[in-house]
Formats: sequence, structure tokens, C-alpha cells
Amino acid sequence: MTAEPHHATIQYPGGIRARMTWGGSGHAADVFALSETGGTLVDLGTVVAPEPDALCRAELRIEHPAGAWAVRLASAIFDEPRGLLWDSAGLLVVGYGFVTYALGARDGQLRWHHRSGSPLVAILGSSRLDHVLVQAEVETFALEADGSVAWRLAHSDVVTAAELVGGRLVITSYAGEVRALDPGTGLAVAARG
Repeated sequence: MTAEPHHATIQYPGGIRARMTWGGSGHAADVFALSETGGTLVDLGTVVAPEPDALCRAELRIEHPAGAWAVRLASAIFDEPRGLLWDSAGLLVVGYGFVTYALGARDGQLRWHHRSGSPLVAILGSSRLDHVLVQAEVETFALEADGSVAWRLAHSDVVTAAELVGGRLVITSYAGEVRALDPGTGLAVAARG
């Protein structure tokens, strides 16, 4: 693994832009060397470990019409941060490694975090749902705006992909099995023909 950090920029509705930088274990200095000034900066690395700079690190900088903020995260595994703007709840929901973070979209304040027992695969949401869906390798969570678990489903095989398609949560396992779930309840639904 090289020390060269990875970068991504995502534009969300409402003029919210996220710039993400992340790197491998022990390369915190390389990731943070590119930090920008302005706005608040909060380091949430200790949510994962007391000495987070020995782990993989990421920094997310959010700019919006009212200002800017940044947050630093840690992960025990090399991972690319993924985020979802949950507009109705006013949250930016970010998955990194094993942890899902809910941050105030305008102020960056940590509202809650949820730790999975396996690495995260996807963060999904829809205006038709009262929760966000967090897909990990061996379980699916539906998390409410306050961080409580609406429903949870364990899987017998590793999930490699998840997406919302036609009002269903479609998950694909490592063995190639494709399952359709009701994203509101987590119950299995018949495939559409």
C-alpha cells in the first residue's frame, strides 16, 4: 500500500459538496497533510480506537452555502468512505470500515454512530423510507433518524452488493444468490417477473 492518499468529491442536493481523502494504516499524516482551513474540524477517530492514527484514516470536508466543516474518521480495515445525504432528517450518514456515523449535514456534529460486526458494503436511502439502510457483509440494518435499529436481518453468506431497485432492497451474496427484501420491514418479497 502506498502512502499516496485517495480522493473523491461528491455533490449533494442543496449545494452540499463533500471532499473525501483516505489512506491506509499508519498514513494519517499523509491524509491530513492535505487538510483545508476554514470551518470546524472534529476528530472522531477515538470512536474506533484510542490511538486511531495507527489505523486507516479518512477526512471528509463538507462545504455548504452557510459554511464548512470537516470530520476525521478511523477504520481497522482499508475502506473508501461512503455517504448519503438524508435530507428529511438533516443528516449526512457516512459509512467507513465497520461504523456508520450520522452527522448534522449543516454543522457536522455527531448525532449517533452504529458499529457493525462486519465491514460495511452500502448505505442506502429513499424519501419513501423512514430510515436508512446499512448493508454490512453479514447483516442488514435499518436505522432511524435517532440511531435506533428499526429492524435487523442476518445473512448466511457474505453480501457483496446491495441496491434499491423498484421499491425493493436487492442484495447479492458472494455465492451469487440474489434476494429481494422489503426495505421497510426487511421481509423477503417475491421477485418480479
